[in-house]
Amino acid sequence: MKSPDPSTALRAIKVLHTLVWALFAGCIVAMPVASALGNHRLAAWLGGAVCFEIAVLLVNRMACPLTGVAARYTDDRRADFDIYLPEWLARYNKQVFGALFAAGSVYSLVQWIRS
Repeated sequence: MKSPDPSTALRAIKVLHTLVWALFAGCIVAMPVASALGNHRLAAWLGGAVCFEIAVLLVNRMACPLTGVAARYTDDRRADFDIYLPEWLARYNKQVFGALFAAGSVYSLVQWIRS
């Protein structure tokens, strides 16, 4: 079987990585919204999905496994070489979404306690 063209393979990995990122970013944003609407079970499932993602990152030394796959197809190592995000967001992604997840978790917990 013929190996894929490196630029085509990298593009496919970047699309997949961006879709996975959007899924988890969406979970982080939706969690406090679900809690505010009184759907604490959904908020817990969304938080659990994010915790699964965090576990995957921890096992992979705080890097997405797709980053290693993308690295096989390019020498570029800018923060956004493996994902379709602005470079600043790719660089500070964990800090930005980590803070949002922490704040959303606290908010959701308070809402659940109050209900």
